[in-house]
Amino acid sequence: MIESTTPPLAALDGYRNVTDLLVARAASAPDHVAFEVEDARSGSWRPITTRAFEAEVRALAKGFMAQGIRAGDPIAIMAPTRYEWAVADLAAWFAGAVVVPIYDTSSPSQVDAIVADAGVRLAIGGTAEHAALLQDALAVSDSDTIGAWTMDAGTSAALAALVASGSGVTDEELEARRTTATQDDPATIVYTSGTTGEPKGVVLTHRNFLGQVLNIAAAYSEIVNEDGNTVIFLPLAHVLARGLQLICLASGMRIAHLSDPSTVVATLDTLRPTFLVVVPRVLQKIQAAAAGKAADKGLAGVWAKAESTSIAWGRRAERVDAGRRVARDRGLHVRHRLFDALFYRRLRAVMGGRVGYILSGGAALDTDLSLFFRGIGVPVIEGYGLTETTAPLTGNLPGRIASGSVGAPLPGLTVRISDEGEVLARGIGVFDGYRNPAHDDGAFVDGFFRTGDLGRLDAQGRLILEGRLKDVIVTSNGKTIVPTRWESAVEAHPLVSHAVMVGEGKPYLSALLVLDPEQAAEWADSEGVSVSSRTPSDIRTVDDPTLRAHLQRAVDAANALVARSEQVRRFSVVFADLDDRGLVTPTMKLKRSVVLDRAAVTVEDLYL
Repeated sequence: MIESTTPPLAALDGYRNVTDLLVARAASAPDHVAFEVEDARSGSWRPITTRAFEAEVRALAKGFMAQGIRAGDPIAIMAPTRYEWAVADLAAWFAGAVVVPIYDTSSPSQVDAIVADAGVRLAIGGTAEHAALLQDALAVSDSDTIGAWTMDAGTSAALAALVASGSGVTDEELEARRTTATQDDPATIVYTSGTTGEPKGVVLTHRNFLGQVLNIAAAYSEIVNEDGNTVIFLPLAHVLARGLQLICLASGMRIAHLSDPSTVVATLDTLRPTFLVVVPRVLQKIQAAAAGKAADKGLAGVWAKAESTSIAWGRRAERVDAGRRVARDRGLHVRHRLFDALFYRRLRAVMGGRVGYILSGGAALDTDLSLFFRGIGVPVIEGYGLTETTAPLTGNLPGRIASGSVGAPLPGLTVRISDEGEVLARGIGVFDGYRNPAHDDGAFVDGFFRTGDLGRLDAQGRLILEGRLKDVIVTSNGKTIVPTRWESAVEAHPLVSHAVMVGEGKPYLSALLVLDPEQAAEWADSEGVSVSSRTPSDIRTVDDPTLRAHLQRAVDAANALVARSEQVRRFSVVFADLDDRGLVTPTMKLKRSVVLDRAAVTVEDLYL
């Protein structure tokens, strides 16, 4: 199969732009709790109804208008994930503006470049420091700028002051502005994080958002509904988090925001979400933490059997989903019941005890890891998408999960596989082009967007990803290697944050294994060895023989999964500053070309 299409489930008739989603929800369920916001002083969570949220949005939108924001003007938002981000996002749309999200970890030069390129006129920062960065960028911009405000209270430039300035704007004036934008007008300009090159401004329309929100809500109504709640801790500057927020808002699913991902696990017991969106690394850490606790109690062998049982149980459940006949295995049932009492139940409790499904995206999800969570009673739905597709392009569905695939095209979308194996996309969520028309060169073919990813479609039309087109390695022997499968297998090891296969133009393959600093420190303590995890100024090689021997087993296991020509012969273990935005994107993807440049000496040593 070279093309797969899923018909749309929802029509866009009756919606002028994205703001209609909130207006409709506020009219139908004004008193339903839409958000839970943490009180920093008491640590408790206070509910905010849809009516109250809409009132805050309208008030801030009037402030934007009073300051001189016109229809179509760009407004930048630079802040960690928090409730005020949601208010500012919707308020900008109510004022007829175009939202330009900026990651709160961006450098001054990145902020300057985005503000200048997008022509930002007004900006909102999460903190006073963010607002100062934005103000500096506005000061050197060629645009007719207005100024920057902060989400933090207690300053003259706080949002409260901006809201107060809009007291003279009438409801009629706001309504006229809110309904100015049509479905085909720009809603946001999102700058890609640039793993392989220059960041590009992706222009997404109100139609892109409406199509995705309404169709995905229809496809996942079993998960996203007014009886559920979720915690958003992914950066709201990323289109996936913003899309999720809109879907939840339109469907009535309660939202809580967390700006610090490290606090998520500790908060789950309080918020007790029914649904979570994570990257695979979060799932790996949950599994590794459980294995570590079992080992501390002398139960490592028992845990290993519990893992294999959950994977077998998950595989059996997927066969049932597929309509395949499955013989009853009494032994498996007995083991699963035993390990549920010993381990699985406690793992579900760590996640709050109510999580029905987890959505995983942003990187490849190991098949056994997916089956493990299915086996403990928390199915993982793997999906795939890009900024240019307004996030989800494909996704597994409840009752139709196939681990190892990222699912079929979502409603209203088409996936085609080119003759070269590249994944092509067309449909309701796919953008029309970049802000700079020069970036459109080579981005489309026959009306399809070129994703740059390699993949294939199975007999059911589900997409199976096979790597990045630009990551393909050609050795000096003429062998063409796609490194993704090997890298993903090694990255499943808790000590490895990233694996980077190298070997372009070389006689054999090698690799860099980038350590997870927290996991490496814990492992070193347990083994009684010294593996410093201090933050390096650059990529630093670690030569501890015990650590190398430990990771050699992971390399050997990954080699066993691939053909001989795809096996890694030598590797180096390294520490890197994973907070360095020059090295890692805001969504924690490694910038391969930067890594190889900074680690050039280490790579060359692998071929001496």
